[in-house]
Amino acid sequence: MIKILGKIPREVTVACSGGVDSMAVLDFLRKGKKKITVAHFNHGTVYAREAEDVVLSYCRRHHIPTIIGRLSKERPPKTSVEEFWRNERYEFFSGLKGPIVTAHHLGDVIEWWIFTALHGNPRLIPYRRDDVDVIRPFLTTNKKCFYRWANKSNVPYVEDPSNDDDSYMRNHIRNNMMKMAMKVNPGLAKTMIKKVEKEYACIKEA
Repeated sequence: MIKILGKIPREVTVACSGGVDSMAVLDFLRKGKKKITVAHFNHGTVYAREAEDVVLSYCRRHHIPTIIGRLSKERPPKTSVEEFWRNERYEFFSGLKGPIVTAHHLGDVIEWWIFTALHGNPRLIPYRRDDVDVIRPFLTTNKKCFYRWANKSNVPYVEDPSNDDDSYMRNHIRNNMMKMAMKVNPGLAKTMIKKVEKEYACIKEA
């Protein structure tokens, strides 16, 4: 079941990559009678054209306004690809009308917790990012729920082949370290849900 934290406003911008997470969120909110604008950022990769086509096709079929951003800068020296792409996305979001809903989910919460813990400061993904008016209402939703929603509702999505590339730190954590963490603590997902709900209790009850 797709779970939400707090109340999602009636009028939102949905950050949609074309992957299963954001496409399921887009369909979920559309069926929830939200007034939606879609924001899609094209990273200029080989996969990016297919992802953009999937997003545009869905939005045209359902008459959803769409704003496309494109990577136009060179990556600065000593900046990782992941950090560069993230910074460029949020710069794009900063020029849009909020609130901007992202599809960050429980798996992202656990990955970020592991990553930050290994750097000495374990943290949760913030529910809100005020400088660009971003909210993340799906932090307690398991990614499997997005797959179930998309497959049951025939929602199109693309699988980014770069997700299998362990040279990206996030992929290495997801594809390798997550499995070991779950083996050490099979109840890790439930533990993180409790942490999120406790941390954002005021949002959940709003």
